[in-house]
Amino acid sequence: MKGLFVTGTDTEIGKTLVTGALTVALQHAGARVAPIKSVAAGQVFDDATGRWLNEDVALLHAAQSLGMRPEQVGPMQFREPCAPHIAARLEGRTIAREPLLAAIARSAAMGDWALVEGVGGFRVPLGAGWDTADLAQALGLPVLLVVGLRLGCLNHALLTAEAIRARGLRLAGWVANTVDPDMPHAADNLCALQVGLRAPCWGYLPRLRDASAASAARHFSLSSTELLQLLRDAQPALAPTETDDLTAFP
Repeated sequence: MKGLFVTGTDTEIGKTLVTGALTVALQHAGARVAPIKSVAAGQVFDDATGRWLNEDVALLHAAQSLGMRPEQVGPMQFREPCAPHIAARLEGRTIAREPLLAAIARSAAMGDWALVEGVGGFRVPLGAGWDTADLAQALGLPVLLVVGLRLGCLNHALLTAEAIRARGLRLAGWVANTVDPDMPHAADNLCALQVGLRAPCWGYLPRLRDASAASAARHFSLSSTELLQLLRDAQPALAPTETDDLTAFP
């Protein structure tokens, strides 16, 4: 599997918007991209389609051009908008490691590049004994960190970068997304992030009136072709070791 694991400094800080934007940008460079929301908690009933929909899955589904079905973009979805292990318990379900990895692998195989989005921050429980950091480690993809620009983002970002590297994963880069448009000293915070994260900034998203993937794609720092080359250069992130469980992948 080639691609990125997209994580964030917290929940509701723009991971899905960035994943969708990167999907659009890479497609402009001719890449076949499979965006995947690994676990999605929170659905609403759509009268037009008669189906329950998760808004993150819907955004990524609209961004892709592979003809993926919504259930391939979001292989594991739950109704309640809460921590995924709680949402699963409320439905009498579990988020089992091997089935989730296999589902992600099937969806990723539809494209040449997979953009696998996590849920919440980097360490969100998925079930007994495993979390989203374990998921990222099992996938072995380089990581793109979405930093929500608001008070406290420096601590959150630096701790997350430390946790990513502690898992033996490569921090391929980061994207700044404006959560608080009135954040004081935003430019100084961006400078501190650039120094502290020790990874390239792929883009800076202002507060967008049109929060669509296509609109956000215009705010990457590099061209579509340059982004694709950066993605190529980031592979592979993690070589298999005796302790890695990658048996779910061909």
